[in-house]
Amino acid sequence: MIAALTGMGLSAAAGFNAYIPFLIVALIAKYTDVLELPSGFAWMESWWAIGIGIVLLIAEIALDKIPAIDTVNDTIQTFIRPAMGGVIFAATQAAETVDSSQWMQDNSWVGIVLGVLVSLLVHSGKMAARPVINAGTLGAGAPVVSTVEDGASIGLSLIAIFLPILVIAVLGLIAWTFVWIWLRFRRRRRTRPARAASS
Repeated sequence: MIAALTGMGLSAAAGFNAYIPFLIVALIAKYTDVLELPSGFAWMESWWAIGIGIVLLIAEIALDKIPAIDTVNDTIQTFIRPAMGGVIFAATQAAETVDSSQWMQDNSWVGIVLGVLVSLLVHSGKMAARPVINAGTLGAGAPVVSTVEDGASIGLSLIAIFLPILVIAVLGLIAWTFVWIWLRFRRRRRTRPARAASS
């Protein structure tokens, strides 16, 4: 159960930014004993994987803060973020040292599918919310929201590894935030025609 929460939290973090949880897992596995990745995922700790991850993270951070380009970037990331979520879920599930579920070990594909789905849900919420925020702030909100998303990805990754029981509450908060943004956008769209008609 704990390993599944860790995987879900890291997958959700990948929905915001694919490379932050990847690098956090890779660096923690490389330099500490908190995570010990199995041989099938040992490539994550290699210098070439970490180096590529850093380059891609820098590009993601830069592109995600520019209005309109952030939407193009999100479209491209539709394939990358869920895939990374699946890989990270599978890696941390296989590295589980706190608990061991024989069923999950025998059916490792379940972890990959769960990781892809969780990451895809978060990514979809981000992708739907970003154009709304850009339009509502005339693009000024893009760098602010992107920075918040990066911070959320870092925080969620660390919570997932060190305090996985809190992942449920954090995922609930993320879902509530996306619903709140969507409801606010709908309300604003409804009031716009009424204002135009009254003037």
